[in-house]
Amino acid sequence: MSDTRPKHHSARDVLRELFPESYRELFGESGAAEGPLTLGLYPVADGRLALVRGDQLAEFTPLDARGRSALHCDLCHYTRSRTEAALYRVVVGARRTRYVTLCLGTEACQKRAGTPALAHLADRIFPIERLYVD
Repeated sequence: MSDTRPKHHSARDVLRELFPESYRELFGESGAAEGPLTLGLYPVADGRLALVRGDQLAEFTPLDARGRSALHCDLCHYTRSRTEAALYRVVVGARRTRYVTLCLGTEACQKRAGTPALAHLADRIFPIERLYVD
């Protein structure tokens, strides 16, 4: 059975959904009606990871494993073998790159670390500078 009741959206909701840049200009970065920002580390194709905070996105590219020593995860602070952790590169500016070590088991790592540690990692990465001029 479908829901045939009309949906009521305010002009502010429509503006935020369809024109996010205009919404930020008019109402500022954090609107009072908005919920908490999205924050998470998600696996994507080819072993890469995506760090998402609100409308910001950072792509973590894995580097080839070299050496035999253990790695220390920057998120959950556990020491892991080379088969359980990887070194990632994140481009944060035109000529600026950050390197981060993370566990390969993304979900378990985030559970061990918790939301405050993930927010701290996001603070180290964001804001990402624009690489190209529009």
